[in-house]
Amino acid sequence: MTYRLFEEKHHASIYQRYRFVPPEEIRDIILHYLERKVSQAKKGQPHVLAVDLGCGTGQNSRLLAPHFQEVVGIDISECQLEEARAVAGFNNITYRKGTAEELPFPDGSVDLLTAASAAHWFDQQRFLLEAGRVLKPCGCLALLGFADNIRLHYGSCGDRLTDIYDEFKKVLLPYTSTQVAVANTKLQDLYAAIPFPDKESVWVSTSFRIECIPLKQQISVRNIVGFIESFSMYQAFQRAEPDAATALLQRTHDRFLKEMGVTSPDTLMEVTLEYFCVLASKPE
Repeated sequence: MTYRLFEEKHHASIYQRYRFVPPEEIRDIILHYLERKVSQAKKGQPHVLAVDLGCGTGQNSRLLAPHFQEVVGIDISECQLEEARAVAGFNNITYRKGTAEELPFPDGSVDLLTAASAAHWFDQQRFLLEAGRVLKPCGCLALLGFADNIRLHYGSCGDRLTDIYDEFKKVLLPYTSTQVAVANTKLQDLYAAIPFPDKESVWVSTSFRIECIPLKQQISVRNIVGFIESFSMYQAFQRAEPDAATALLQRTHDRFLKEMGVTSPDTLMEVTLEYFCVLASKPE
């Protein structure tokens, strides 16, 4: 099943403006893993073709672009892809409409197959079959995201900003899909289902998980509110109860400002996210 939750133009615009770019630390871990696997097998240049699945507005695609001859971003939403294509300066990126379960690439042609905060929407069995088909021998799979434990801080506010954020999420629980719950497990079931190599014998040496890579950054009140507006469960709430959803978002915005003792939504707070990454290498 392909989930179609991010196709509206307004939602795509929010994604472009407010979604977090994956940290360079995770990108470097992925690249080093790919280089190590190719080197161990005495294969050729590993940085030819990267495919970014569920690419959305292209944040992860652009992060990879300087390191590959070609990057192809795949997404089901044409509106998301329009936003991605509007970002200039990345001539080696091509964006195509499509799904993770039916990839437009020949067998054994892809060096890196990646997805950032997207793999939980894929049909697990069909996606893994396609991954096994299109990856080169020693090609790598990299699935990343961030844990559901975002922390916010400003001055002497302590945990109160995080409490406001958590209260916002509680209101959205009835609109939270089972696929978001999959993401919140750090893709444990998908990790267990990766078919290569034989997990009984050499799993540890050829695929592994990296968890809790912390990232601290400064973000404005305006941007954190835009970020939570981009959540699929908020968008579901907005479709069901538009007035209540708008009021909740505005109330959360106002509570942040009041707790911080400021009036400008451009005031910066600190956000801490913990990223995880699932890595696997196709056998020779």
